[in-house]
Order: sequence, then structure tokens, then C-alpha cells
Amino acid sequence: MPGVVIVEDDPDIRRALVQALTDRGYATRSSGTGLDGLSMVVDEPPDIVVLDLGLPDIEGLDLLRMVRSVRQTPIVVATARDDEDEIIRTLDAGADDYIVKPFSADQLDARIRAVLRRSSDAASEAVAVGELHLDPTTRIATVHGDDLELTRKEFDLLHYLAERAGRVVTKRQLLADVWNQPHGGSDKTVDVHLSWLRRKLGESANQPRFLRTVRGVGVKLVDPDQQ
Repeated sequence: MPGVVIVEDDPDIRRALVQALTDRGYATRSSGTGLDGLSMVVDEPPDIVVLDLGLPDIEGLDLLRMVRSVRQTPIVVATARDDEDEIIRTLDAGADDYIVKPFSADQLDARIRAVLRRSSDAASEAVAVGELHLDPTTRIATVHGDDLELTRKEFDLLHYLAERAGRVVTKRQLLADVWNQPHGGSDKTVDVHLSWLRRKLGESANQPRFLRTVRGVGVKLVDPDQQ
């Protein structure tokens, strides 16, 4: 029975979500404030968090970052905010999915199940591509034994590419599988994250090592010593 913490300030919506997810087999706890919700997540970590951004005591995005600083618990943001820049900022800050109100209980349930599946799949064995090593359990990435300071999304992107080393991956695939935007999104998001990764890997688009762009197709991660 997966445990869910719902952080939602609207009491009617909160009660409806608790009832709907309980009926679908989740062990559900809820809070109407961000700081109380944070205590729930830290003191007794759930399997997943459903988080509203419009909270009375703290900005939801700040709360998300606070959770991310201490826990890797999956987070689905459920909010009325539908601005694309806001969605991108929230996903980049560590949200695993973003759903815009109004939504049905069945849709939220499907999103939760998808995030839990991805989180389970991510708990796989360590991956090595040449001198690049990634451990999804500890979320530590190293090159030549030196730790890389990666954000959550940067690690997810690099791990996704490392698991498919040598294979070209399109930006559409990355948006669908890493950013959970199967119906499209901004290629700029992918480009920016690839640029950040290149800098942290000690390379550039003009002088690539691990990350190779295949023009008009996508990107692939390779062992530079084998090229």
C-alpha cells in the first residue's frame, strides 16, 4: 500500500483527494500548510508527495526545494498554475511530474503510478561509461573519481543517457521520459541542461567528450576513450 502525503491548502480539494486516493488503495496523510507537510515528509517519509504550489505559509516551490535538500521522495505537483515557465522551473527544481487543476482522480492516480514505476526503475545497478560512474541509489556521479555536483534533473538526464550509451536519443524522448512531457515541450529545456552537463563534464559543444550531438537527430553519450 503506497504511502502518500498530500499538501493542499483548500480543505474541499484536500478532502476529495484524500478520499479518492484512499479508495484507490493508498495510505494517505494530508496537510493544509507547507511546514506541517514538510514535517510529515521528514519524520515519516511517504512513497510519494502530492504538492500544491499555492500554500498559505510558504511558497510551494521553496517547499519543494526544502524537501529535495533532505529527501529524494518523488513529488507530483498538483496546482492551478499553468504557465510554461513555471512548469519548467518546478520540474527543474526537482518535481517528478506536474499536473494542472482541474484534474480527475483517475488522472492523478495514473500520474502517481507512473512516477512510482519510474522511481522503482531508477533504483537499478550502478552504470559506468568509461571513467563516468553513476550510482542511482546514492545519486552520486563521478568522473575520474571526482564527484560531479549535479542537480536532481541533471543526474536523471545523465543517468538516462548513460543507460543508453552509444545510442542516439531524441529530444522528444528526453522530454517524454526525463521531464515527463510526452505531448511536447521546449527543446530549449533539453539544450540548457545538456549545456550545463557539458560544463560539469569538462567539455563543450565544440569540443565534446562524453556527450555527442547528432545534428537533426538527437544526442548520445559515449566513452571518449573508445572513440
